[in-house]
Amino acid sequence: MNGEPPIKRAVAFVDGQNLFHAAREAFGYTYPNYDVAALAGHVCARQEWTLAQVRFYTGIPDAGDNPKWHSFWTHKLAAMGRRGVVVYSRPLRYRNRRVSLPDGTRHSFLTGEEKGIDVRIALDVIALAHRRDYDVALVFSQDQDLSEVAEEIRVIARQQRRWVKMASAFPHSPAIRNRRGINKTDWIRIDRALYDQWHLANHEEAPPMANITIRNLDDDVKTRLRVRAAEHPRARRRASPFYGGRGAHHPARRD
Repeated sequence: MNGEPPIKRAVAFVDGQNLFHAAREAFGYTYPNYDVAALAGHVCARQEWTLAQVRFYTGIPDAGDNPKWHSFWTHKLAAMGRRGVVVYSRPLRYRNRRVSLPDGTRHSFLTGEEKGIDVRIALDVIALAHRRDYDVALVFSQDQDLSEVAEEIRVIARQQRRWVKMASAFPHSPAIRNRRGINKTDWIRIDRALYDQWHLANHEEAPPMANITIRNLDDDVKTRLRVRAAEHPRARRRASPFYGGRGAHHPARRD
């Protein structure tokens, strides 16, 4: 196998929702205010890697269900594309979810969920490695499903007899619970000082919070649902009306 190359070409693969949720937990930001091109460039500069490409992946809400967030993401992705970022987006998939309240009543909600993004990232990381497009796959995610991709990258490196590796970059602060990057990768922790240098670069604004609400329920039911959602062990990951992604709940009917 060839030794470590003096110039290491990196391709950044950004899981948009994973990065948002991590930044929200670590730094308290309530909408996706990141500039992925600038952030990836600075991370690579710190590691003395040459950034060859940035690729961004996300689900986006349906225009009929959430026009404000659909518009937000349409404009944000277009701005990324103009800066040379390769963008991959998929519509959220919607299904009914049922929840039980402490008083025994049950409610049904239409829920938007992101599907297939981690699979697309995995396929692209592997495909670009086979094409020898990078020496470092810089993945902005903590999704442990991608640890199998790291194993495959090692296999490709042996087959191609060259130096290649995968790194996992993620926001980090004393507030976070998940302090691990993707297993079998190099971990790069992004502190608040670094993140804050490279957010809000194009001064995007989130849709007003008043337009992102649980509709058609009385105030008492809304309160009980929010309390129950906050107590759910997966609430911080799923309940994200600000992102317009997983957990952007809108009631379908009341039983």
